[in-house]
Amino acid sequence: MSSFDAYHRFRSGSIGSGVPLKASNTLRKMESKGCRRKRQNGGLVTMPFIFANEACEKLAVVGFGANMISYLTTQLHMPLTKAANTLTNFGGTSSLTPLLGAFMADAYAGRFWTITVASIIYQIGMTSLTISAILPHLRPPPCKLGEQVCQEADTGQLAILYASLLLGALGSGGIRPCVVAFGADQFDESDPKQTTKTWRYFNWYYFVMGVSILVAVTVIVYIQDNIGWGWGLGIPTMAMFFSIIAFIGGYPLYRNLNPAGSPFTRLLQVSVAAFRKRKLAMVSDPELLYQNDELDAPISIGGKLLHTIHMKFLDKAAIVVEEDNFKQGQAPNLWRLNTVHRVEELKSIIRMGPIWAAGILLITAYAQQNTFSLQQAKSMDRHLTKSFQIPAGSMSVFTMTSMLTTIAFYDRILVPVARKFTGLERGISFLHRMGIGFVISIFATLVAGFVEIKRKHVASAHGLINSHQPVPIPVFWLVPQYCLHGIAEAFMSIGHLEFFYDQAPESMRSSAMALFWTAISVGNYASTLLVTLVHKFSAGSDGSNWLPDDNLNKGKLEYFYWLITLLQVANLIYYLFCAKMYTFKPIQVHNKEIGDSKESGVELANKV
Repeated sequence: MSSFDAYHRFRSGSIGSGVPLKASNTLRKMESKGCRRKRQNGGLVTMPFIFANEACEKLAVVGFGANMISYLTTQLHMPLTKAANTLTNFGGTSSLTPLLGAFMADAYAGRFWTITVASIIYQIGMTSLTISAILPHLRPPPCKLGEQVCQEADTGQLAILYASLLLGALGSGGIRPCVVAFGADQFDESDPKQTTKTWRYFNWYYFVMGVSILVAVTVIVYIQDNIGWGWGLGIPTMAMFFSIIAFIGGYPLYRNLNPAGSPFTRLLQVSVAAFRKRKLAMVSDPELLYQNDELDAPISIGGKLLHTIHMKFLDKAAIVVEEDNFKQGQAPNLWRLNTVHRVEELKSIIRMGPIWAAGILLITAYAQQNTFSLQQAKSMDRHLTKSFQIPAGSMSVFTMTSMLTTIAFYDRILVPVARKFTGLERGISFLHRMGIGFVISIFATLVAGFVEIKRKHVASAHGLINSHQPVPIPVFWLVPQYCLHGIAEAFMSIGHLEFFYDQAPESMRSSAMALFWTAISVGNYASTLLVTLVHKFSAGSDGSNWLPDDNLNKGKLEYFYWLITLLQVANLIYYLFCAKMYTFKPIQVHNKEIGDSKESGVELANKV
């Protein structure tokens, strides 16, 4: 727990913390005892419940969506581009709703109850879609033999689909920003014995998630393609039910942190206060800015943010003037006067913005695996034996396998070796980890373009350019691009998670996780926009198109991949500039090894 001794207090008696010293010490002791009682819970003992929940939930979500483009095109008879955009829009919405879920968790409900309620909502959405896959009148009739154009789903059938997807998006909004932060919350960062467990938790979390996804894209996709969509969607629905039971079962063991009020309100209060005082001259000494340890105690249990020299215009929100009507012993009007800690919360969020934006294009590139890369796989020879062929939706098994292998290599080999050179407990900083992921992602889309050229060359050689027959080229030509995407994700996505959790103010960590998912949302929407624009502007008068609806052999998919490659190169340059300029948050922390000595230290969180 952080020590809130007389650090950066005002030297003038008329402007203090608002609480008498004796009362202040009493509050500290009570707070300290309360926090110690809470922290008896949590730790490694909670991980089986959280990871069981994550395993079942990811099995459900990925089994629900990994092969969904096949469901939309073969069962609901949607055109390819419409189906692709439906999925990317769903993915974008699912990654945008976490802002709402994070707000509810941080402000009112707490992470446990937000996850629980959101999981139930997701369960309802999955159940309704499963029922629509079982009952014949809830989807269009099968295509008749020899028909070129099949009957598309009608308005009512599409309404059930979109309602189910919307419920899934709302459920995801509560699960995604909270479950990662909730697991990390089980480790007490102020305890030196647990400091390494938080960053290792992110590796464990992604590993468990990867194994679940691996099962989903093999077993579940096989069931969907070969047994039926009723079972193919029913099994993930049952897995989601078990995930809820597993999560609730661990309730007595969890370390639950109470919500500290709306983080967005606090950010808005600082902005309004700074705007009101925009004409004031800045104080010469930052120690004269307003601080109130007791007011900030609920939102700074793990450490108090210290003043930074950047964005000085926001510091004006912490300047005390007569118009504030500030009286000792009373809380100030936060729409006029804020503490340094609250000002630094806003600064931290603003500083994270450019790094957040850099992750968007990687998601745009990654999104093609579930759309055009999957269509590539469907057009290739997927037979392992004469009687068995790999489902196209299972090709992402190579992404998952390479991601899991990379995570294991990173945690067990790379980190210990890098630690000897960098001195960092985590081996390399999360900014370096993200940068490596960006570079690998560039190679993934570059390779994908060359593989598409090879696929079309074989199609041309066998006279299949105008045919829908499978091209006689092994689907394993796609393995390099899938594997490279998996390696890139192991570096970039986990580094991104670490960055948001570590650099966000502690009372806004669910909101920070929402930023992670919002980047995914914008990346999916960017994919939709890019596909739409390329499809529109690459259309020729003769009907040619880079991204044709009916036959990839007639298109120029390699140009699309290389366009994404060029965009990623520009994005990498942008990221390197942002990472170079980034300032790590300074935080005053209390070291538990010091005991009751009341000493605290100042550190740059995860400095490089």
